[in-house]
Amino acid sequence: MRHHELLARLAEEDGGSIVLLVLDGVGDLRTAEQPRTALELAATPNLDRLAARSALGRIVPVAPGVTPGSGPGHLALFGYDPTSPETDIGRGVLEALGQEVEIRRGDIAVRGNFATADAEGNLTDRRAGRPPTEESARLSAAMQEAIDADPVAGVEVAVRHGEGHRFVLRLRGECLSAAVADTDPQETGVPPVAPRAAAPEGEATAAKVAEILERLHRALAGEPKANRALLRGFSKLPDLPSLGELYRLRAGAFAGYPLYRGVAQVCGMEVVPCGKAFGDLVDAAAGRRGDFDLFFLHVKQTDMAGEDGDVEAKARHLEAIDAELPRLLDLGADVVAITGDHSTPAPMAGHSWHPVPLLLHAHHCFVDDTDRFDELQAARGHLGTLPSMHLMGLLLANAGRLAKYGA
Repeated sequence: MRHHELLARLAEEDGGSIVLLVLDGVGDLRTAEQPRTALELAATPNLDRLAARSALGRIVPVAPGVTPGSGPGHLALFGYDPTSPETDIGRGVLEALGQEVEIRRGDIAVRGNFATADAEGNLTDRRAGRPPTEESARLSAAMQEAIDADPVAGVEVAVRHGEGHRFVLRLRGECLSAAVADTDPQETGVPPVAPRAAAPEGEATAAKVAEILERLHRALAGEPKANRALLRGFSKLPDLPSLGELYRLRAGAFAGYPLYRGVAQVCGMEVVPCGKAFGDLVDAAAGRRGDFDLFFLHVKQTDMAGEDGDVEAKARHLEAIDAELPRLLDLGADVVAITGDHSTPAPMAGHSWHPVPLLLHAHHCFVDDTDRFDELQAARGHLGTLPSMHLMGLLLANAGRLAKYGA
């Protein structure tokens, strides 16, 4: 029996409410060059007071040593096994759903990055200096015009701008395959990877993608920074049981960035319009106080600072979150969990395999002997180190939403 099926078997409709606050990439590292993590640097009196009344621990998103993407990182938090075939969802479809792009069965969705390449064609910036969303909209419109002026035979291509350096491609046609490898090499100093099949059935689609990229790059050729398009996460619509079906609860998502809205939609959550700052998320959640049993709030800024390698900025974002935390606690949820979908250590400037700190507050949780929420205290916490997909069971149990197993 799969883990989420066990929880579904035991789930009860009545019970308390749950707040799951995901501080994207919150985990960090101590190194010789960075002796304190962002959580240790930040002044977080509200978070620390909550930690003193809570249980701490750590979660491992996929498996020890495995670096997760944001999709599997979140699906694990919601109780799905991130290593199962049904949760192997490419980032493209998640980003597309979050951007409200219409995706039909058979469509291929791809996430794109605007990037900068030098005169030799080697990448110098995989995010093109993080252009503002307005610039992304202009660039995406130019790419759509290039495709419309010179269509690729047998494929209908739609380009939709995303946040900052991101955009989405939707490919529609007969017999398209998602078995196409990313063109993003995930490093600078090298050229983009040429489109290639990830499996034999992807050969024809990879050839079409090469034609599409030729047109996109023609549209971007004169741009000073965003002169390349990198593609990641070729994917189709998944078929997952919803959180409502599994756990008999109403789930609401409060996320300002498309990918995380897309993950929430895949899981059957109602996505509530909101801003990007933590205070905006709290405002939106307060406005829907009685409408949900599970409130999922996603904060992106901590991850962005980690990816930029800026531990000081990460700490400042944590302090801003801490200032608004009492308003979130005023929602009166019976269970509050604070964690991340993965770690994004500033020294690595990217996702990592390191365990993620976890705080769990509820009436029947064990209260640890701690006065801070940080990596060191979390490693000493009562909850220990557990797979992320087991967190949902703890949330449901502490909310009184799981029946006893067996006689």
